[in-house]
Amino acid sequence: MRLFHPFAFVLIVILSSCFANASVTVYYQVPLADSTTTAANANYTGAAAYDPTVLTPPPVPAGLTTQFGIQLSSSSATVQGLSIPHQGSFMGFSIEFTVVNQIFGVNATYLQVPFLNLMALLRERAGEVHIRVGGNTQETAVLVDSLPGGVMVSKDQGTTGDVTKTPTLYYTAEVLYTMANISALVNTKWFLGIPFNDTSNLRLAIAEVGEAVLSGPGYLLGFQVGNEPDLYAAHSNRPSTYSPYDYFGEFGIVVDAINNDNNIPVKNNLVAPSITGEWTPESVWNTGLVQAYSSSLGALAVEHYPTDNCYALYGIGSPVIPQDVFQNFLTHASGINIVAPYLNSTNFAQANGKPFYMMETNTASCGGLPGISDSFGATLWALDYGLQMAYSNFSGAMMHVGGQNVYYNPFTPPPTNQSSYHQWTIGSIFYSFLFAAEAFGPSGNAQIIDLQANNISMLTPAYAIYENGAPARLVLFNYVSDPTGASDYTTTISIGGAAIAQDNATPAQIQVKYLVAPSVSEKYNITWAGQTFGGTFQSDGRLQGSENVQTINCDQSSNTCQVTVPAPGVALVFLSSGAYAESGNPSTQTYSTTMVTKTENTATINPSVLATSNGMSGATWELGSTSKGTVSAGLKNSLSVVSLVSSAVLSTGLLCTWFWS
Repeated sequence: MRLFHPFAFVLIVILSSCFANASVTVYYQVPLADSTTTAANANYTGAAAYDPTVLTPPPVPAGLTTQFGIQLSSSSATVQGLSIPHQGSFMGFSIEFTVVNQIFGVNATYLQVPFLNLMALLRERAGEVHIRVGGNTQETAVLVDSLPGGVMVSKDQGTTGDVTKTPTLYYTAEVLYTMANISALVNTKWFLGIPFNDTSNLRLAIAEVGEAVLSGPGYLLGFQVGNEPDLYAAHSNRPSTYSPYDYFGEFGIVVDAINNDNNIPVKNNLVAPSITGEWTPESVWNTGLVQAYSSSLGALAVEHYPTDNCYALYGIGSPVIPQDVFQNFLTHASGINIVAPYLNSTNFAQANGKPFYMMETNTASCGGLPGISDSFGATLWALDYGLQMAYSNFSGAMMHVGGQNVYYNPFTPPPTNQSSYHQWTIGSIFYSFLFAAEAFGPSGNAQIIDLQANNISMLTPAYAIYENGAPARLVLFNYVSDPTGASDYTTTISIGGAAIAQDNATPAQIQVKYLVAPSVSEKYNITWAGQTFGGTFQSDGRLQGSENVQTINCDQSSNTCQVTVPAPGVALVFLSSGAYAESGNPSTQTYSTTMVTKTENTATINPSVLATSNGMSGATWELGSTSKGTVSAGLKNSLSVVSLVSSAVLSTGLLCTWFWS
């Protein structure tokens, strides 16, 4: 077995040139879901990730206050209710195990460039990125020596028989090597899951290999023991009587097995209980699990979705009409209500010296909701929800990522059969990760407070972020969708001042970045400080356009700065030059490649050239073949198209990296 060694590796970004046989592909064919249009969900039969459904924004509320003040203390020592210190990596990703080969790359040598670019954007702002690989499929995962065709992940054609029809997943150690190589490039750290479907025959291989490959370089965060155990009975994975005490007993089996396994040297990084709400967290704490296994527990965790779309997929529960529930996501109350049942648990975790994570969440379980999960409204919701969890002393939150069949993905690679001409699709929710990374910054000392601004308005919430004892940044939301501009609001910010018996500390000027879209229903016309990832199939993981940062001069005679927030939108206000320099102007390393996965029939011709061409004389043109392996095709046509292919693959191919120990 080859082991990744962090101090002895060589990265070869460009490994070889590309050779192609000639064929003709006409440009500008209309791709799947090329534009955003209003459509009923029932009329769309393609992949959920590209569903064009657009909902109607809620009406503009009456009586909205559009002028209000925010008074900040110049020292965190006088602020009541500040959170624990947080890292910039607070908002991370939960990636379903079955799609790692689509998102990460073919194997440890061929990595997906768009994914690396996206993670690099976050790494530059936050310092590191946290990812959990797991989900329902972690429970049935089986490590094997090899798989047909040399792939690193394969699903059984059958299913395990549970309600969610989860397949048995086979994977090779190449998955772990792939993760290690990604980490070496973009400082990504990982949570993994130990299979828990059969505790009488434990499979600890993922912990053994995971420790060997990821732990040494510091890339391993911990192992989740059980995914949603409170749903085991409902999903036919345990008897109907399965309870928190049963989980307590099975958790102990895993602890004993790990303690007796010399191939798992780290014994204290387990994560539990990762329940969804069918059991209360208190019902698990009351079993004594944390006290009994404190030396084995690295963190406590839960999972939660505010609603579901399970009826559409599995016939479970009741049908949900997206338009009817859209407004539920467009309010500060949503995050407050989701977090409220966990406030006792975050206090419990701190009392026991453990971090507390939201290990999996998103807009709605079973894939999300069309028109909501992929809208700018979801961008605002996810950011507000994430900040509310940070304020409530969670230590991190992972937004779930699935395949083509879900609506809520932060990023989606194109279907395999379209990867030669389509790029990635960046979901609306990814913008909230960029914003959060800059809001928290890379120091690891960010403390946050919900300001309950504008008379505790649920439509215009605001947060302050203190760093090293001083106010560093403000986050100002406007959930209202109003194209007229009448619902834009202006807040007057003061720091210190005689009103709270402190010296004036308002700066001479501040910088502001805006996250905006024309409507809360918008899918792709979203900009962060003037930059965007484009529409469906249009991204290589790099921001497009020029950055636009507003500089606002303050009135130091009155100790005030005024910031206007559009409807809809959210503003990140940098309250000092140091805060802005820290996370406001990153210079991100990006990745390119000359490697392609398709080497036949790749040449393209612009239709405008084809339409005006007179062709060639049949008497002077030798006929060849475009079929693979045909000598005439390779000799007569391949050289003429190499330059075309080479110039077309920089942003869509796979990065070739090479590591050895």
